Amino acid sequence: MDVVAVPGRPMGAAILDSLHAALTRYVILPSPAAVDAVTLWIAATHAQPAWAHAPRLVIRGPEKRCGKSRLLDVVESTCHDPFITVNSSPAAIYRSLNDDPPTMLVDEADTIFGQAAGGNEELRGLLNAGHQRNRPAKRWDVNTNTVESIPTFAMAALAGIGAMPDTIEDRAVIIRMRRRAPGETVSPYRHKRDRPRLRAIAHQLRTWLRADLPALEAAEPEMPVEDRAADTWEPLIAVADRAGSHWPKRARAAVLALTAEAASDDRGSIGVRLLVDCRTAFTGHTALSTANLLTRLNSDPEAPWREYGHGGLTAIKLGKLLAEYDIRSCNVRFTDGTQAKGYLKSHFVDAWNRYCPTPLTAVNTAEEGEPSQPSQPSHPWSERDGYTAWDGLSRPTDPHPPAVRQAPK
Repeated sequence: MDVVAVPGRPMGAAILDSLHAALTRYVILPSPAAVDAVTLWIAATHAQPAWAHAPRLVIRGPEKRCGKSRLLDVVESTCHDPFITVNSSPAAIYRSLNDDPPTMLVDEADTIFGQAAGGNEELRGLLNAGHQRNRPAKRWDVNTNTVESIPTFAMAALAGIGAMPDTIEDRAVIIRMRRRAPGETVSPYRHKRDRPRLRAIAHQLRTWLRADLPALEAAEPEMPVEDRAADTWEPLIAVADRAGSHWPKRARAAVLALTAEAASDDRGSIGVRLLVDCRTAFTGHTALSTANLLTRLNSDPEAPWREYGHGGLTAIKLGKLLAEYDIRSCNVRFTDGTQAKGYLKSHFVDAWNRYCPTPLTAVNTAEEGEPSQPSQPSHPWSERDGYTAWDGLSRPTDPHPPAVRQAPK
């Protein structure tokens, strides 16, 4: 597995090619983009001092025998200073981190974060905080009567069955492993025989990247994604750009492929799921009574709302969830003359655009060329919608009043 010098190919690219070949020798990954992403993630661990963010690598599969542990074996053999564990206490992990931290590798992570794991909020907090520099944990040292600042920053790979917590996957490169199909073969991995060969690649990665730390720290690569996804993938893109050859193009293709896959698999928080389901419920309606909206939400057999109690989601629980997005019920007069507590579609539009925009909304905004506007003070709903609030006592005088009255132009 020595690096093969090819005329015209930079040394960094040759080392990455060698690591790529080692991965595909021992593991069947789900796509070429996944192989490239894991290759770059491993390489990035050797330049941790240069990064502002420490991306997580989530290796997950739907069942046993999907190659998760084997991939973690190869990662352990090629990453920087591996710290592998199945079930360590938060205190042990805290004490293992320093200014040049090891690479944390957690196998069977589903036993830590699964439904039967019983908490582990401290470890989850460590993994969340450790994604970004300058997020130390504070502890009181009874021996010195002082506050101790413990670093949390470190790159980490977690392997397990099923999805990891949203807060971790939101900071991760996600590799969705599959069981090998008939005809798919790999070389057996033997720790004593194969690890020394892989550690030789790790040494080459360290020698190359540690010599380039100042340039990597100053790098501002052009990113095909934004926000937290850009923070997570930036170290990998910086390594690819430093390697040159075909790696910059392949790295950005991997970013787009895997972030799109993660987005299609991401159902968001329960609040975002509620916003999406409310948007469906409001199709063809400008207002819905609370009872009608609840009926529409609870009637979906695949939605989570039936789990919110014996009768499903209630008006009180609905109100609490929507209040987080500044959406509240009001008294509504409907076109048939009835009056009831309910919700106006216009009150959801801002939250829909911010938290669960549809592709059509994004296209329309781009075509109109309208940049995102700064937030403005929120006016009372009756003023925003030109709608006369019902006091809950009087009867409507118009036998066919509109559900929402338009403000005069």
